[in-house]
Amino acid sequence: MTDDVRDVRPAPEHVRRVACVGAGVIGGGWAAHFLARGYDVTAWDPAPDAAERLRRLVDAAWPALEQLGLAEGASPEGLTVAATLEEAVADAEFVQESAPEKLDLKRGLLARLDAATPAEVVIASSTSGYPMTDLQTEAATPGRLLVGHPFNPPYLIPLVEVVGGERTAPDAVRWAARFYEIAGKSVITMDREVPGFIANRLQEALWREALHMVANGEATVADIDRSITEGPGLRWALMGPMLTFALAGGEGGMAHMLDHFGPSLKSPWTRLQAPELDKELYDAVVSGCDDAAAGRTVADLVAERDRGVIAVLRATGRLPGGGDGS
Repeated sequence: MTDDVRDVRPAPEHVRRVACVGAGVIGGGWAAHFLARGYDVTAWDPAPDAAERLRRLVDAAWPALEQLGLAEGASPEGLTVAATLEEAVADAEFVQESAPEKLDLKRGLLARLDAATPAEVVIASSTSGYPMTDLQTEAATPGRLLVGHPFNPPYLIPLVEVVGGERTAPDAVRWAARFYEIAGKSVITMDREVPGFIANRLQEALWREALHMVANGEATVADIDRSITEGPGLRWALMGPMLTFALAGGEGGMAHMLDHFGPSLKSPWTRLQAPELDKELYDAVVSGCDDAAAGRTVADLVAERDRGVIAVLRATGRLPGGGDGS
């Protein structure tokens, strides 16, 4: 990244217009988040019904965003849906790409974005697993391309993992991390690439073990979900697995925990290889989730989830009026 490009790049706190390219669940969630933070958002998606779907998603998310607290002047009216990719990014000061998770598609799209976006603008990908090194191969100026990996829904879950590729300029990573913080996200800036990043790798390990237990008849879908919501999930809302395990060591902390429970690492408590996703397992997981929904629609479940996450955030002191007495 040349000095002259850095000189004309707006400071993260001065960004006013964001482009969201890809308007599915993740891209639409990003658009809703940025709108709620007071940004003007220009979106583009090649689907013929993209504008209608995106506006429905923003409308559905807005009640939760109002509970979280809107920035001054925030409004769904700040959304513009562009007719072309080039139009969407012409005046952008930051670009969030959220196309489907297909390597060739993302490579080509990021190259198009690089060609169409003003040279000083940082471009972030919402990819959930691909390293940026693998995505920036076709871009003419890859130094401004990086990963900004959110968790679904991006308008509600604070986490975003930021990491560059081998050809990403370090100043672009620093700029993006600061921008996301100003935009209300909780940022992890990774020192190095790893497929799936941090949170997805941890989530994937639990998911694989859950599939094994369903496949082997060791637990039902309902058993697995309840084991988390009524068990460690309650602790994880307050502190992560590392500090939670440290508390298991009592006054001796993690050292005592490792001394006491370390031998159990050799016990057959997990199987990280994924099971074969055959029709029987597929049907069992799908029907189990249908049973768990108990007649509630996807919209019902989204609203229930959003209310619950907001309640947890408030109860743990991460929102005004929360458990910290504010």
